Amino acid sequence: MVRCGECGVFACYTGELEKAPKFCPMKNMTDIFSKAVEEYENPLIKTIANNSAAVEADGYLKWCRVEETIEFAKRCGFKKIGVAFCIGLRKEARVLVDVLKKHGFEVYSVVCKTGSIPKEKMNLKKIKIDRYEVMCNPVAQAMLLNEMKTDLNIVFGLCVGHDSLFIMHSKSPVTCLVVKDRVLAHNPIGAIYCSYQYYKKIFD
Repeated sequence: MVRCGECGVFACYTGELEKAPKFCPMKNMTDIFSKAVEEYENPLIKTIANNSAAVEADGYLKWCRVEETIEFAKRCGFKKIGVAFCIGLRKEARVLVDVLKKHGFEVYSVVCKTGSIPKEKMNLKKIKIDRYEVMCNPVAQAMLLNEMKTDLNIVFGLCVGHDSLFIMHSKSPVTCLVVKDRVLAHNPIGAIYCSYQYYKKIFD
């Protein structure tokens, strides 16, 4: 069983392993942790893990997510950065591209509507039946960035599910900078913070 979201102890965090609940994977799935440790010996995995920890430590409560992403990419030695962005955030994506370029990165960016494929062609549901709508194309976004041989790809506001498809097809490591939430100004955790008040419907 893996049910960490239901744990009230988090012995993994405190180091008091004897207090771990019965369903803790550290008690009944120990072989997984041995395999994970072995995986960290992979050169790329090791580089990402080391630099992730370093950026967390050095920028703790000092750097915003954009700064952390830039610093992480630099420390990993990544030169080519891919940005897979939503058409609804095209202005913001332009700013990000400019910032990344100013920090010396070679930047490749792909909009979600690339390919201009009408939703009817793929038999996809439209938002408004009487208007022309182009499908989001996260698979092509990933394929195009794969062709550019990017070192790191950034998800920038892709829809739920579209982000999954992009990550599944990306050959490079992926990090998320913006999560799509049209209702909460792209701040989805707001619904969790307000789950007992304004967003009671989540529990209904």
